[in-house]
Amino acid sequence: MAEQLKRRKAAKGSVRIKNSRGWLQLVFTFNRRRRYLSLGVTDTKTARALAEMKARQIELDILSGNFDETLAKYQPQVTEPDDKAESVVEDEFTGPDLNELWEKFVEYKRPQCSPNTMYYVYGTYSNYMEQLPTYNLERAADIRDFAINTFPIESCKRFVVRLNACCKWACQSGLISENPFEGMSREIKPPKAKRKSEEGDIFPFTVAEREAIIEALRANTFCSKHSAYKHEHYAGYVEFLFLTGCRPSEAIALQWKNVSRDYGTVSFERAAITTGSGRKMRDGLKTQERRRFPCNAKLKELLNSVKPEKYTPETLVFPGFSGKVLNTASFRKTVWKPVLEGLKIEYRKPYQTRHTFITLALEHGLDAKDVAQLVGNSPEVIYQHYAGQKRELVVPEF
Repeated sequence: MAEQLKRRKAAKGSVRIKNSRGWLQLVFTFNRRRRYLSLGVTDTKTARALAEMKARQIELDILSGNFDETLAKYQPQVTEPDDKAESVVEDEFTGPDLNELWEKFVEYKRPQCSPNTMYYVYGTYSNYMEQLPTYNLERAADIRDFAINTFPIESCKRFVVRLNACCKWACQSGLISENPFEGMSREIKPPKAKRKSEEGDIFPFTVAEREAIIEALRANTFCSKHSAYKHEHYAGYVEFLFLTGCRPSEAIALQWKNVSRDYGTVSFERAAITTGSGRKMRDGLKTQERRRFPCNAKLKELLNSVKPEKYTPETLVFPGFSGKVLNTASFRKTVWKPVLEGLKIEYRKPYQTRHTFITLALEHGLDAKDVAQLVGNSPEVIYQHYAGQKRELVVPEF
């Protein structure tokens, strides 16, 4: 996927190898026509080698002026050709095709998006682009139908939304005169399902469970003999999550310069994100640039207890066991999961510490708007997903 994202516009006369529903095709442009040469072989290591050879042959013939426009010269001798693989498909090509526009659009968006977005969003859709049967803008309906029948319906709709944005940008840039995908995504209607998001799966811990988890970590109760004191190292991190309701990515990125000298406030200003090249720190939070969190007595005591004797403003407040950036996958596997299993607590992801804080804050009378400000959500999200989740309705006497 990352390779697809990094790929730049193909050089003139170059031939691309494409997997089309399991069959190998060669895709290239000659005399402003997009050509698709199906090789009649499935995608295997041996077939790939054959495709590479044919692709180089076509490229050399185009450069030397010996290109066979009938394409017969480039047809491999397949012993048992399959009737599912067409020999040649040729699109009329009078201007930029969708793939070319997409590559330019991705480069236009790159400086405007985080590395995370470029990798997971545009990287995914660049991979989808590779699977399309045509890049002819006049066949936009065929592209839509192929996407509907090939990709998960929710992903398909978002993909078409991106194609629409791409072609809208191309129109504004003077590359094409009209957008064939305009309004097309509105006609794609996925079946109604429960909204899935960070706030869509709320299963908070009870106060007793919260305290039991923190205590088990401090005491290394369920720590294996191969990782002595490892659980104790993460007790402060987990307690901090429970006491602030911050996202784990925000706690991992927290530095001592973000904590006031009197431990009165914590300023969340960046987050740890995963990109194609590994774990990175991103300035700014998911929904805001920064968020200031007021510390109560319990949180002040925690911060004071975890502060090392030697540190710099850049030192992480909650580093991993090795002293580097906390590895969330390793933490869940070697620390979080064993503790929940040992305590016989039903497994939930560490993100449920956030849900626990929000739910308990509402139960103790904090206004939803104030809770939203503390955790960096909108009041609408708090009302929609949390208000009333675990609060018993009592009808007063009147």
